[in-house]
Amino acid sequence: MSAEKIIDHLKELSTSQRKKSNEWFFKTGKGEYSEFDQFIGVTVPNIRSVAKKYSKTINEHELTIIVRNPIHEVRLCGLIILVNKYQSKASDKKSIYNYYLQNISYINNWDLVDSSAPHILGDYMFNNQEEINLLYRLSQSNNLWEKRISIITTLMFIKNNHFGPTLTIAKTLLGDRHDLIHKAIGWTLREIYKRDEEVATKFLRENYTSLPRTTLRYAIEKMSEPERKIYLKAKF
Repeated sequence: MSAEKIIDHLKELSTSQRKKSNEWFFKTGKGEYSEFDQFIGVTVPNIRSVAKKYSKTINEHELTIIVRNPIHEVRLCGLIILVNKYQSKASDKKSIYNYYLQNISYINNWDLVDSSAPHILGDYMFNNQEEINLLYRLSQSNNLWEKRISIITTLMFIKNNHFGPTLTIAKTLLGDRHDLIHKAIGWTLREIYKRDEEVATKFLRENYTSLPRTTLRYAIEKMSEPERKIYLKAKF
């Protein structure tokens, strides 16, 4: 069974030192966002290597076992496999898009979102924009990961110089209290700034009083030092 082989392979590549590092990095302490996630200690390059080995041969049933596994690194491997399948020339993109949504509750940490949502949801929605209302609904969810999916998915729109969905969702999420949402908004605004400074700075000025400080700092990273100081001190 491919699923069993993948899990065994990942366990062979795991180390106790990396396990401790991952548990610290992903905040598994009591009350933290990964409190109930499980880690075995595998590096991302090793996970990608395993995913590449099995991407062409694993069937949907076996993949579902991986994507829904309680071990974080196993789920990440499954999502990377899914991205690889989506990006292959012969892929049924609509089916993979639907499969992703059917398993969205298992995409429950920031790296799982970031490594998959833009490449599957983002690409499919950009080419089928009648689907985009789903992102607006996710942005109003009570679930942290669905909210992060809503904004991170729009990175594919930004890549194609289509900024409207990002700005709409960013404004919806400005009042969110979670640092992972603040960072995600700032990241997307920074990417817009790299492509259209006027659009990004207009949003920052119009919404300055509502911007979390973390969002602002991420958003202005690519500005010159004098310009960053202007925004940090609101002297515009």
